[in-house]
Amino acid sequence: MHPRPVAKREDFTMDKLETTKQQPDKDPTAASRKRDHIELALQSQVSRQQLDQRFWYEPLLSAHPEPGSLPKMEFAGKTLKAPLWVSSMTGGTEWAGTINHNLARACREFGMGMGLGSCRSLLYNDEHLADFDVRKDIGENLPLYANLGIAQLEEEFEKGAAATVKDLIKKLNADGLIIHVNPLQEWLQPEGDRFKKSPIDTIKRTLDLIDVPVIVKEVGQGFGYESLKALLKLPLTAVDFAANGGTNFARLELLRSDEEKQQLFGALARVGHSAPDMVAVCNQLIEELGNERQCGQLIISGGISDFLDGYYLTQKASLPAIYGQASGFLKHARGNYEELQRYVGGQIRGLELAYAYLRVR
Repeated sequence: MHPRPVAKREDFTMDKLETTKQQPDKDPTAASRKRDHIELALQSQVSRQQLDQRFWYEPLLSAHPEPGSLPKMEFAGKTLKAPLWVSSMTGGTEWAGTINHNLARACREFGMGMGLGSCRSLLYNDEHLADFDVRKDIGENLPLYANLGIAQLEEEFEKGAAATVKDLIKKLNADGLIIHVNPLQEWLQPEGDRFKKSPIDTIKRTLDLIDVPVIVKEVGQGFGYESLKALLKLPLTAVDFAANGGTNFARLELLRSDEEKQQLFGALARVGHSAPDMVAVCNQLIEELGNERQCGQLIISGGISDFLDGYYLTQKASLPAIYGQASGFLKHARGNYEELQRYVGGQIRGLELAYAYLRVR
């Protein structure tokens, strides 16, 4: 074995030293980053009580996800790029046009579906049609649904005016109709309507008279066991939970009422069902109903604050499910589009990370 040659001192010339010194710094932010780590170390500690116990965190199973890597999903006969639904929000206000057009534009960019806010005003005239007419913004390939309440449908059917509802859907170039069910809201609303028939009868009549896909949603308190059972037995495109935990329109109407009414009926705002509870009930009903079930998809909404809530609940559901948000979108949709774009983009990126590294327990 030959001994390794020993470099002589004169071999290390000044030229070589200069070359070594001039090598580019491959980590120029290291010093500031390490300083941040030291300063923020205590703030970033998470106690055991703060851990999100809904997931197994699996850091070995995926590369960092590329943008646009979410699995595509068929919903209401169209393909979504993200399992997200813009839940019905607003109509007939000075903000409605800006909000709806911004939201439809975001749906097109990120591949989401959209339910319009109440289109009631369009039953009577087209003064606010431009606020709702967003098909060009969302495009033809994504689901867009008009929206009417039980009270309006009951009234139109009583008048023999089912054609008016059909015309509304047609003028919006909508794919179908959302029926919002809101007995407590109507009862507590100072200007509220009164139902003459049970909502399930009006829903069945809609299916008989209006030959379009139908989604049924609540308005912030969700559905109990018997109501979910009745809905799942109907040939609906989807049930939208609108569970208790998000915007509660019964409570909202109470806040518009006098103090005496608030004291009398305030407890009603605390009645309802959370989205996790409704997922569990739906899973139970799917087993119980077997071939009686006709409704095939869910929109899980109500108290969905971020992508982790949405990912968790859609993965827990036995039926194919997407999740809906309202207030989160609404907060960012009233101004310039770029603000909404940043918000939605962040939610999508978070969802991509969840799919890559989280498994539901």
